[in-house]
Amino acid sequence: MSAPRVLLILDLAGTFAFSLNGALTAVRAAHLDIVGVLTLGAITAVGGGVIRDVLLGSLPPATFLDWRYIAVALGGGMIVFLFGRWLDRFAGAIDVLDAAGLSLFAVTGAVKALALGAGPAQAVILGAITAVGGGTVRDVLIRRIPSVLSSGLYAIPALAGAAMVVIASSAGWDQVFGAPAALGAAGVCFLIRMVGLHRGLDAPRPPGTDNRDSADD
Repeated sequence: MSAPRVLLILDLAGTFAFSLNGALTAVRAAHLDIVGVLTLGAITAVGGGVIRDVLLGSLPPATFLDWRYIAVALGGGMIVFLFGRWLDRFAGAIDVLDAAGLSLFAVTGAVKALALGAGPAQAVILGAITAVGGGTVRDVLIRRIPSVLSSGLYAIPALAGAAMVVIASSAGWDQVFGAPAALGAAGVCFLIRMVGLHRGLDAPRPPGTDNRDSADD
């Protein structure tokens, strides 16, 4: 299987994971109707990629050039709308899906940034933006402090995954290992995020502030 096809599959997998995540958030946290569920699912799924493409000048964004992105995003939202009461029984489903989408988008975002001529630092930043952008828009729409600003180890795993992709590309490893290198970077991002959730780890906060109290404000 060619590398571009693998990256497309990863991108669509991330779109699906974030769509489920956004739609579950709409059902569980915001109690929205079908329009709200599908809208929040789609925005969570494609928001980061749209922001990335706009910043890169890659217009129209890939979301509007390939029907599969919208189809996958709306399909994930409809699954949650129809079967959300069963999906809701799985504890931690939103966090796991969020970590999966975060990981896949951090990798594909950095790869696309490099392919369009972005420098190493810019590619890392754009990879992270791809990963956290949709979730940030989702949280703003439901009037919640975005996870990237309040949740422990959210942006950090995305930056780590994107950085691994950039390092692999700079060293030429992507030409040798191809898809496994991308999957490995996504796996590291996912692992860091899940360990942070399991252990309750937070990114550093200003000295003298209580992490938990700050998160609850």
